[in-house]
Amino acid sequence: MNNELLEALNILEKEKDISKDTLLEAIENSLITACKNHFGKSDNIRVDMNPETCEFHVYAAKTVVEEVEDEVMEISLGNARMIDSKYNLGDVVNIEVKSKEFGRIATQNAKNVILQKIREEERKVLFDQYYGKEKDVVTGIVQRYVGRNISINLGKVDAVLSENEQVKGEVFQPTERIKLYILEVKSTSKGPKILVSRTHPELVKRLFESEVTEVKDGIVEIKSISREPGSRTKIAVWSNDPDVDPVGACVGMNGARVNAIVNELRGEKIDIINWSDNAAMLIENALSPAKVISVIADAEEKTAKVVVPDYQLSLAIGKEGQNARLAARLTGFKIDIKSETQAREAGDFMDYENDYEEYEEDDYSDDYAGDYEEASEDGYAGDYEEASEDGYAGDYEEASEDGYAGDYDEVSEDDYTGDYEEASEDSYAGDYDEVPKENYAELNEEPLSKESTGQGESDE
Repeated sequence: MNNELLEALNILEKEKDISKDTLLEAIENSLITACKNHFGKSDNIRVDMNPETCEFHVYAAKTVVEEVEDEVMEISLGNARMIDSKYNLGDVVNIEVKSKEFGRIATQNAKNVILQKIREEERKVLFDQYYGKEKDVVTGIVQRYVGRNISINLGKVDAVLSENEQVKGEVFQPTERIKLYILEVKSTSKGPKILVSRTHPELVKRLFESEVTEVKDGIVEIKSISREPGSRTKIAVWSNDPDVDPVGACVGMNGARVNAIVNELRGEKIDIINWSDNAAMLIENALSPAKVISVIADAEEKTAKVVVPDYQLSLAIGKEGQNARLAARLTGFKIDIKSETQAREAGDFMDYENDYEEYEEDDYSDDYAGDYEEASEDGYAGDYEEASEDGYAGDYEEASEDGYAGDYDEVSEDDYTGDYEEASEDSYAGDYDEVPKENYAELNEEPLSKESTGQGESDE
């Protein structure tokens, strides 16, 4: 009997994960309950049990009296001395109770007590097991549709995937394995009630932790996440190691890591951006793949004005405003997106190139003009006047009076002019007079011959 009981306790401990001490306590309580059902009282019942051999004994403590009024609680002096002659009035005698003497009803009640304790402990163990997995990801097997809800088998317990926590468009088949995020675990009389989700943003975060070792080890942190289930997710990542690229670590070789998560989420698109403590840089990254011209962020009011090129406005806003909405959730800022033309018309955008040119023309012209006037009044002009009066001008006048000017006058008056007059009177004019006008006329009337022009050879 004891060996069979010990073997049964060991099997229950392995299968149900219920400790042997708890089972022994349940057996002890069942014996006390059986005594109560058999004798009507159990206040004086004591159970001694050996946990190693599972050997137990039940004793009923009775007080020695002269006249017995309650047979359950009292014993006569004569009967007590039959057990041991040393007992006197007022002593307590421990009388062993044989469990075989219990009736059918008492035995059945004892059995029910043991089974009830086992069920309670089993529910408690399951609750503790899945309560520790709360806010974590588990793998479940689809069993059946219960109305619009789905029953998921998690192994030892069933979970409920409600309609609100299902991604629109996802259809599951029985026996299909899916990843689930445990929202809450409740303890009920029928066991733990587990609520799971497929739409929670933490599901994506937990999937990255299971897929990317850098995230699991804490080298790469997921700072923020925003999600529209079934469509698109944006996550901002940060690396605690300058030698590790956070985006590259999450994407993996040829996109292997992120593709595994996308497949688990049934094709949901995932945008991975770099986190930045600078709000403007973070907003610019969050609006990717759209290009941004300027970002003006107010950290106190949590608002930001963003200017994008005209051809990038629709991309920055996204389909039905999805990209801007996810960026706002990711950063925590209220983002106002305008095109370059709209921003200029509203006066919210500074044209840096044109304004910079105007600044150069106005500012530099004022500065240099002022400096030039001061220099002219004080320095350069004064030096020039002094030089003119004292040095260069004086030298020029002396040279003019003495050297260069004097030589020029002498040469021009005596040599060049005289030679020109002589040459014109004697040679050119004389040669021209020797040729009569008649000869020019005759030459003009005679036509030129072919030989003189050379046209004959060319015609041949």
